[in-house]
Amino acid sequence: MNYSVSLLHGDGIGPEVVRAAQEVIAATGVAIDWKPCQAGAECYAKTGESLPEETLDSIRSHQVALKGPTATASGVGFRSVNVQLRQALDMYANFRPARSIPGIRSRYENVDVLVIRENTEGLYSGLEHTVVPGVVESLRVITEKATRRIVKFAFQIALDHQQSLIHI
Repeated sequence: MNYSVSLLHGDGIGPEVVRAAQEVIAATGVAIDWKPCQAGAECYAKTGESLPEETLDSIRSHQVALKGPTATASGVGFRSVNVQLRQALDMYANFRPARSIPGIRSRYENVDVLVIRENTEGLYSGLEHTVVPGVVESLRVITEKATRRIVKFAFQIALDHQQSLIHI
């Protein structure tokens, strides 16, 4: 069975990182039909859009994408591709586990932490404007709806994985 995956090469080192990731994936033997898409600063220079609707449609259609790092040029007039992707695809939960590895010395032992952060609001709202030259103001929007959603998500993850919650 072949899997279709949207492929966003990115900017700068993005294409190099994506090629390396593709090699690793190919080594697994999983058959992938890569569907190239445009996004980032190079795309913006060519088309006037940093994240074209066709790219979003491809990701929605295939339900999976491999994305390289993309540039967000300051003062050029386009929002971060990452922020646009999070908002357009409603990728609201940032899920970051951190665990100690037995046998590997580290500063702390027995670490088992899972950080879950809301990924579409706060400073990720993408609402910025120049106040005066050299000064940009970023609005931090936090809604009750998004807060409740991420809290419910975090508690469900804790229940599903039977992890204890840290009380501060």
